[in-house]
Amino acid sequence: MTPVNASLKSDVSSSPDWEKIRADFPILQLNIGGKPLAYLDNAASSQMPQQVIDRLVRYQTTQHANINRAVHYLSEIATLEYHNARCKLQQFINAREDREVIFTSGTTDSINLVMHGYGRKFIKAGDEIILTTLEHHSNIVPWQMLANEKGATIRVVPISDKGEVEVDEYEKLFNERTKFVGLIHVSNALGTINPIKGMIDFAHRHGVPVLIDGAQAAPHITIDVQALDCDFYAFSAHKLCGPTGVGILYGKAALLEAMQPFKGGGDMITSVTFEKTIYNTIPHKFEAGTPPIAAAIGFGAAVEYLTAIGIEHIAAYELGLLEYATACLNDIPGVRIIGTAAEKTAVISFAIDGIHPHDIGTILNQDGIAVRTGHHCAQPVMQRFNVPATSRASFAFYNKKTEVDALVAGIKTVQKIFL
Repeated sequence: MTPVNASLKSDVSSSPDWEKIRADFPILQLNIGGKPLAYLDNAASSQMPQQVIDRLVRYQTTQHANINRAVHYLSEIATLEYHNARCKLQQFINAREDREVIFTSGTTDSINLVMHGYGRKFIKAGDEIILTTLEHHSNIVPWQMLANEKGATIRVVPISDKGEVEVDEYEKLFNERTKFVGLIHVSNALGTINPIKGMIDFAHRHGVPVLIDGAQAAPHITIDVQALDCDFYAFSAHKLCGPTGVGILYGKAALLEAMQPFKGGGDMITSVTFEKTIYNTIPHKFEAGTPPIAAAIGFGAAVEYLTAIGIEHIAAYELGLLEYATACLNDIPGVRIIGTAAEKTAVISFAIDGIHPHDIGTILNQDGIAVRTGHHCAQPVMQRFNVPATSRASFAFYNKKTEVDALVAGIKTVQKIFL
């Protein structure tokens, strides 16, 4: 079996009661076509525990109002709870200051904020932007848009047959024209964990800022932005047991202060006349209009929930699921795992000889097994492995080995039907 994640192994002698934790998620009690739901699509969106649902209901039924400026009770409470949510996210990623945490609509919005706010101000014609083959489309397309507008060039780091970034090739791309780096922390398509600390340090030795797409990392790995020394870090709530439609951008305060706003409107200003607008301080400069108040508060509740379990426990448990599933799928003739990096989170992309991924997903669904099929918004990865798409099973801490067994049985059923 391919070794996985030696660096994430931890002492689980005080491991949480995973069955009790699983019971926190009401949706996992569903039956699909008479079969118990095996939800293995967590890389697309995780499920929400009752504690977060209850927090959203409490806000909507006892605390809801628009925030800032008003002096009535509900507005003051909503403003405080929104601020508290920001502080919870600050603590979750160990940001130096709460004003370095910007609420956005998600990872994609966060990356676009950096592209517009930093890239359009500081990237010039002839400059170069480094990305990797592993990037999600959200960390490719905005930079292509910028490069086309500014006359800049995108340089791409290749990956190995295992799905690992070729760090030596990354370092060779740097020159005096390199002005920005965008790196995915964990590949959504393959589960590969990139060695971002060393890559960030190398970029900084060349005076180049680095943005990290952490959408797939934050649910599975302890994130410490100060230790990483990244310039920007982005992720979404809905992959962390929180609501959809909200995420954060972390940015170093000095960089955020130097950036131009992405959106104009209310609350991102100090004063407005028809002659001149004076922008507000960070983080407000980047949060125009009514923010996702309820979703942000739910986001705060979600990271509290995960922190109480312990990200280190979550990582160790999910590693066990990954190792078990990897061994099981490797034992099925005709099944090929795509992406065998030594360091992975709990994601398995696979292909079955002679069967299209969409057919695989359709048959698995009949047995209540939810997997993702397609290119996973990572078409350069698919092109690298010469496949049109894959089937992807992605695990969370509320999954269990019996669901892996169901996946294995489902794959064998698919083979019987099509082969």
